Amino acid sequence: MIDVIDELHRRGLVAQSTDDDALRAHLAAGPVTYYAGFDPTAPSLHVGHLLQFMVLRALQRAGHQPVVLVGGATGLIGDPRPTAERQLNDRDTVAGWVDSIRTQVAPFLEVPAERGGLQAPVYVDNLEWTAPLSAIDFLREIGKHFRVGRMLAKEAVAARLNSEAGISYTEFSYQILQANDYRELFRRHGVTLQTGGSDQWGNLTAGIDLVRRTEGATVHALSTPLVTKSDGTKFGKTEGGAVWLDPALTSPYAFFQFWLNADDADARAWLPLYSERPAEEVEALLAESVERPAARAAQRALAEELTRLVHGEDELRQAEAAGRALFGRDDLRVLGPDTLGTALREAGSVTVDGGTPTVAALLQQTGLVSSLSEARRTVKEGGAYLNNERVTDAEAVPGEGDWLPGGWLVLRRGKRSVAGVQRAGGA
Repeated sequence: MIDVIDELHRRGLVAQSTDDDALRAHLAAGPVTYYAGFDPTAPSLHVGHLLQFMVLRALQRAGHQPVVLVGGATGLIGDPRPTAERQLNDRDTVAGWVDSIRTQVAPFLEVPAERGGLQAPVYVDNLEWTAPLSAIDFLREIGKHFRVGRMLAKEAVAARLNSEAGISYTEFSYQILQANDYRELFRRHGVTLQTGGSDQWGNLTAGIDLVRRTEGATVHALSTPLVTKSDGTKFGKTEGGAVWLDPALTSPYAFFQFWLNADDADARAWLPLYSERPAEEVEALLAESVERPAARAAQRALAEELTRLVHGEDELRQAEAAGRALFGRDDLRVLGPDTLGTALREAGSVTVDGGTPTVAALLQQTGLVSSLSEARRTVKEGGAYLNNERVTDAEAVPGEGDWLPGGWLVLRRGKRSVAGVQRAGGA
């Protein structure tokens, strides 16, 4: 068996583990069945969940058996947030999200024919064993093993107790439900390792303790670090909101651009975490990122590798083509109207109805400049482009031949600020 713990440490994917040496020996002794859980609190997972898949995939490549839990039961409750009570979603909504997330997870762990020998994932829903539990059985068989003092000490619970919002018993009980998941998966599938984010550490250890108390067995847990951005903003967020894995919520182009536009410091920190390239290749990319930051080697590697992983090769090629065209490195007319429209809506766009305004007015309307005087100055300094052609007259009006398929104009200020203008009706 590959020493996967060494790989996970090298990549910075381990924040905590119950006993590193014992876990290493356990994994080396033979194939281990392990699991991670994902709660359906939205119709899609987001980039914050990708770190868990990096661990799941690394363990799978090392010959171990993955189990993926989508929490149809825990999703009805909600893991306590540090600041406020979660909104409870109705059962039909959560059930629909379970199905969509289950479908979304599949490409990460399904084993292609050419990679025979790896263990295909097992999918489970904790509603299967949680729904039949009566309140009496829950309290007698499970609740009696939990000490309130330890439950109160959990980080998220303590934060809520000290806030104005307080915490309901519903969310307080979440850690018991997750702990019982570990016990049920140990019983049903022989699961002996749970992975999760570092913010889940209290829930992970609660499961370990419950298995020890009720089954007399030793099981393990491993947590991943909290991923942050160097500017203090939340990882996985953009001005438009969360970066989702569902292409209907975040287009492959926007997903690609999220990684491509990462700050240099962030890209260098994230590359070892998210790239499955060999160690020497990652090191070479990091060195290139330091020596030639303008080349954005780390950002491009992340964008290519993760867009391919999440959306596939075809969507990666389209996202790359859209980026090249929008930023002047390729002919805009090679893009189909759907790809062009998606990219421009993500970049920011306005719709014009009736007569077409001047270039200066369009630069202002799209937000590329703040005023007409700034627009004229930008044109005079040679920094304004229409469909990748430098504009020399700020008062020029785009002609009929300038409109691209789908009824679009592409405006650019400098090298990296792009916006779209769509003619009403898209014609």
